[in-house]
Amino acid sequence: MKIRHLFGLTLLLLIIFGIGGIFLPYTEDFVGAAFSLILYIAAPVVFFRYHFRKQGRSVREVVFTQRSMAWLPWLLGIVGISIVFSLSMFWLQLIALYPIFPGFVEFLLQPFPMPENPIYLIVSILIIAIIGPISEEFIFRGVLLKRLMKKTSMWGGIVISSLLFGILHADIIGAFVFGVVASLLYLKTSNLLIPIIMHILNNSTAVIWMYVAPTWPQWVVYQSSELYANAWPNMIMLVVSSILMTWVVVRLARGLRRKIHVDEISF
Repeated sequence: MKIRHLFGLTLLLLIIFGIGGIFLPYTEDFVGAAFSLILYIAAPVVFFRYHFRKQGRSVREVVFTQRSMAWLPWLLGIVGISIVFSLSMFWLQLIALYPIFPGFVEFLLQPFPMPENPIYLIVSILIIAIIGPISEEFIFRGVLLKRLMKKTSMWGGIVISSLLFGILHADIIGAFVFGVVASLLYLKTSNLLIPIIMHILNNSTAVIWMYVAPTWPQWVVYQSSELYANAWPNMIMLVVSSILMTWVVVRLARGLRRKIHVDEISF
């Protein structure tokens, strides 16, 4: 089953759900939760169940716990650097767009709407923090990365799959760099669980941050009026985190070409 079949299956399920809305009174919270469940659970489960069965492979071949915890200190550090980089890079994108598209910047700065219904709220949090990262890693690193590497090269696969990953997020550049690091981690360890853990840590931190300290740290931009007022701290954070992220990428990429033989990739 090709990756385009996953998109086709997702679209089909969404169409069926939409037709159901003609006959059933869907609430806004229900629509949001159901859309996420189709996007991150129903379609990926059907796709990957067929994918692994067709290739005669087990999920345990690409997701295993052996030596995974040894990476945890590294992953915590990478996530911390990644969050600072993403926030400061998001500021840079906003300040570049504001003179041209102020309305779009205001839209991007709007708080992410969460359901008021407790059940739908729990479902949304689980999807953002855990289920979404698992699905995205299987799709972008587990399938797209390997297939693009076959068609291009190691770095071609990394860059293109990470670019596609970044386009689906508001912070395109930050998500792109995150995708590059996740790709390198997977290729370095041959274990999809490593980037999954990193992704879960990143998204869980964002969810906790949303409720525990929504206005911390002070240099983060939450309103357009803060774009220029917080320029210096954001610039400093951007420079420091960029240097650290570059070091992470170089360190992970070191010796990777010798480890990988594209002709032997079976995904």
